[in-house]
Order: sequence, then structure tokens, then C-alpha cells
Amino acid sequence: MSKNHSETAIIRIHCPDQRGIVARVTDFIHRNNGNIVALDQHTDRDEKRFFMRVEWELDGFEIARDQIEPAFEFAIATPCKMTWKLHFSDKTPRMAIFVSKMAHCLYDILARYQSGELNVEIPLIISNHKDLEDVVGKFGIKFVYVPITSANKDEQEKMELEILKEHQIDFIVLARYMQILSHDFVEHYPERIINIHHSFLPAFVGAKPYHAAHTRGVKIIGATSHYVTSDLDAGPIIEQDVSRISHHDSVERLVQKGRDIEKIVLSRAVMAHVERKTLVYKNRTVIFQ
Repeated sequence: MSKNHSETAIIRIHCPDQRGIVARVTDFIHRNNGNIVALDQHTDRDEKRFFMRVEWELDGFEIARDQIEPAFEFAIATPCKMTWKLHFSDKTPRMAIFVSKMAHCLYDILARYQSGELNVEIPLIISNHKDLEDVVGKFGIKFVYVPITSANKDEQEKMELEILKEHQIDFIVLARYMQILSHDFVEHYPERIINIHHSFLPAFVGAKPYHAAHTRGVKIIGATSHYVTSDLDAGPIIEQDVSRISHHDSVERLVQKGRDIEKIVLSRAVMAHVERKTLVYKNRTVIFQ
């Protein structure tokens, strides 16, 4: 947060659609001397569900930070049957990265982190291979090697969870981590594990999507970033993008173009999560502007 800007509070809401929600929320902020700096809303008419993100400056706000949650719950959230979350902009989330052997997504995230573009703390990076240990070392971040096999997976995941707890990790990014997380592991971080899939889901899933795409003669390729659930590659989608290709592109060229898309899509998804602009409802995401 720039010193030229006030710290802010952010509330994300979903609830049954009803009259006057925006007025009630904004009046709550206005009556307590808050200045709204961002507001986005959406109504899903099929679900009859209302979604909203509102952010306001805390400078001069008349309710103490630790009293905002009970005050909002009593005045608005309970009467309107809201599901909601409150965050503060000066709370920097702590992110762990899981990697295997491919470095392109890791390099992109670390470059954005080092430049200050990505407002997170990265206490550690976990890998099931040692290939990227030197890369991580150049950024001064702790590298933890956790080899996983089918025989030791349960034990190693328990150890990873202990490490994450010890470092107070808020969320995890799988930067081309080539392991499937167990249901138990995912349950510890619901809507807090972000994956990048090297395909425009749901098409061409599997280990070699670019080969499958090349065989089919597709004209676009893409990448998908989503929250991880116990259903493989079926979690709520956060970000997607595509690149046009032609019959001139070899498999190698498709892989190169695909990796460029993967980096961008994953970084956009991480940024949306960090800025509290995602809201999940029934395995779909609303991405606020």
C-alpha cells in the first residue's frame, strides 16, 4: 500500500437478491464517515443471487477495526442473510509456491514479487524435485525439498501441512507442480490453492494437451487457472487466455506459446486472489473489477 493512500477495508458479499442491498451497505459506510474507493456488483438472475465487493478508506472511519465485523454482521449481514468476508489492505497475505521441474511460471511470479508488483510475502517454496533449488536461492527464499512417492504420499503431505502451518501460510500457488494433492490436503486450504493448467479447460485435458491439440489441428491454444478442489482440474476457474496458432506451428512452438500464456494467466489469477477480487459460489467464480 502506497504511503500516499489510506489503508482500506474490503468486504465481499453474496446473498439472496433483494431490494436495497447496495443502499444499505453504502449507507453503513457513509454514516460512519467512510469514503468508498471501489464498488462492483453483479446479480445472477438464474440463481437469484447478489454479489458485491466494496472497498473504503479507514482513515477517519468511526468504527474501530475490531468492531467493524460485529457491527456489519448485526446491522446488515444477518438481516440480509449474507455470506461475507472482511479484509484489510495492510494485511499482506503469505503465499507458498509448490513447484516440480519447470521454471517458467516460478520465474514470472518471483520477478513480479521482487519488483513489488505482487503484494505478498513468500516465506518458502516447496518442491518434489531439487532441480529449481538454485533458482529459488537467487531470490533469498527458503527452499524445502519434499520427495513424494505413492508409498510415502500421506506422510509427506502431513509434513508439508505442518511446514505450511509453521510459516503461517495463507494460500498456495501450484506453479506447474506435477503432483495431485489429496482430498485431505485440499480440505485444509479451501479456495486457497491456485493451480495453472496447461490447457484451455475443459478441452484437451491430460499430460500432453499440446500434442492432442496439434493432432486435432486446433486454431487456438490456451491456459486455465483455477482453485483446486478434490475433483481433478474441475475447480472454480479464475482466469483463462488463448493464443492463435496455425498449421505452421510445430509442437515445440505450441509448447513455447503455451508456456507464455501459462505465466500470464497464473499471475493474473494470483493477483485477483491477493487483491480480494474473487468470490466463489457453487464452483463458479465472480471476478470483480
